[in-house]
Amino acid sequence: MVQVWYMDTEETDQRLEHHRNPPAYLELDDLYQKTGVEYFKINADEYQSDNTLTELRAKRGYTYDDEITCSEKCLPDYANKLKAFFTEHLHTDEEIRLILDGSGYFDVRDNEDNWLRIMVVKGDLIIIPAGIYHRFTLDTNNFVRTRRYFVGEPVWAPHNRPADDMDCRKSYIKHQSENFVQFNKV
Repeated sequence: MVQVWYMDTEETDQRLEHHRNPPAYLELDDLYQKTGVEYFKINADEYQSDNTLTELRAKRGYTYDDEITCSEKCLPDYANKLKAFFTEHLHTDEEIRLILDGSGYFDVRDNEDNWLRIMVVKGDLIIIPAGIYHRFTLDTNNFVRTRRYFVGEPVWAPHNRPADDMDCRKSYIKHQSENFVQFNKV
């Protein structure tokens, strides 16, 4: 099951948990109200026939998907890719990720610009809204296999912070100020 906590400000190894002292956890409902990030539990071994995923794909219009394995052995230009994934950025489209194996962390900014760390493991599906500042890193296991979903052809362009003048960011901030009441939640 996914866990979410406020991060400390240490700049040591990004793959460590980085809990505050004392640790401060967040419930999934609070994560949604502060960030718009959605969470779903999926049967990763039979994801092709999982009812929740099937419903999400139909309702949200996810028509394209692929798979990526992040590990030193499997990812070309591993060190530079991890550095790029961990650079704070946003996208113009949602980022939808289903963890098929392994584990890692998605970090997102809350409504007060604090980092929240979302630990994802096999079967976790998260939807990171367009316009939110975020980043990704592996944990100390250095392995994750992920299914990625898109509406139409994938748009891979990250927009590094600052990108506050982008329409997707302005729309995100508007929804955030409304606690995502009128957002896409299924």
